[in-house]
Amino acid sequence: MKITLDLDKDLNQNANQYFEKAKKLKKKAEKINQVIEEFSKKLEQLDKETQESHVKTKKPKPEKAEKKWFERFRWFFSSQGFLVIAGRDATTNEILIKKHTNSDDLVLHTELPGSPFTVIKSEGKEIDEKTIEEAAVFTASYSKAWDRGLSYLDVFYVKPEQVSKKTESGEYMGKGSFMIRGTKHYISAKIELYIGKLKTEDKIMAGPKSAISKHCIGYVQIIPGNDKRSDAAKKINKILKFDDLDEIIRVLPGKVRIVSTFIGKE
Repeated sequence: MKITLDLDKDLNQNANQYFEKAKKLKKKAEKINQVIEEFSKKLEQLDKETQESHVKTKKPKPEKAEKKWFERFRWFFSSQGFLVIAGRDATTNEILIKKHTNSDDLVLHTELPGSPFTVIKSEGKEIDEKTIEEAAVFTASYSKAWDRGLSYLDVFYVKPEQVSKKTESGEYMGKGSFMIRGTKHYISAKIELYIGKLKTEDKIMAGPKSAISKHCIGYVQIIPGNDKRSDAAKKINKILKFDDLDEIIRVLPGKVRIVSTFIGKE
């Protein structure tokens, strides 16, 4: 430390001069510390208020709707309220027919290899023709006819007792395959699907227009096309604002073309 002395003053006067300077500096330091403390408190309060405001204004992520048992299959609700379920592959075809088909239900299928088995659940009610027509469109659209770019496909429906694993001697029935015996009732079904967001639940549903327009807020019409499922899902997501690409991809039958859209009000 260097000290400068005033030679015109004695030692006590020099000491007093430095003492007074020290007192002033000490007061300034105290004021500076006080200002710093006040600003620190204000900053803490402001930070707290900002965090509280962020918590209040931040929208919570919507909880995903609970999965129901039939969602492991392909499904939709008909315009008349019947649950319609179809297999996704050989394994789910097998499970659907063996475990989830009752005697008063109806089973739909096509003559085209690789088509799904579809079941209309009657729940004790008489199944109407409109629901059968809708289920036929659903079955045809999820068949191999989609990948082949077909516009129509014949779909047949039978009673559950006509569907069996029993074969003639020497024949083998693989997983997901069944023998159909007796009379088949045929319907020519258009190959197209509509995808919409349910009015009552945060779920995506695909099916014929009459069913989707009844149960969904808005919808997108698709037919066989060239858009990959992942690319199409992104486009559909922008339109329906569902924000779950995986679920959208799951309902797409293959490459698609978006034909039209309708956006309703929630």
